[in-house]
Amino acid sequence: VQLQASGGGLVQAGDSLTLSCAASGRTFSTYGMGWFRQTREREREFVAAIRWSGGSTYYADSVKGRFTISRDNAKNTVYLQMNSLKPEDTAVYYCAAGRGGYYTASLYDYWGQGTQVTVSS
Repeated sequence: VQLQASGGGLVQAGDSLTLSCAASGRTFSTYGMGWFRQTREREREFVAAIRWSGGSTYYADSVKGRFTISRDNAKNTVYLQMNSLKPEDTAVYYCAAGRGGYYTASLYDYWGQGTQVTVSS
């Protein structure tokens, strides 16, 4: 599975942004998908994840109620809708695919290249 993240950019606090992660490979629909983020000051941290079926979603407390993860298996794409963005959301966002778990980065098998999100105050 190869992953290509896109949709990052520079926005103001309170704005919205949607990230996309396009996957290649016919087995995309069998993988759980996750979004993580990383800055120079912070290690890679979990943001959100979704089961292979899309039936269950998981969020970090810091984004719960503001971010929504979804997937379209017909398009081999997972999305991260980010609302009410805050300066502390500034990071490089990575999408990942895995079958071993949701919250831990080391349990994911494949990673996209990352897309920069910058939120100005």
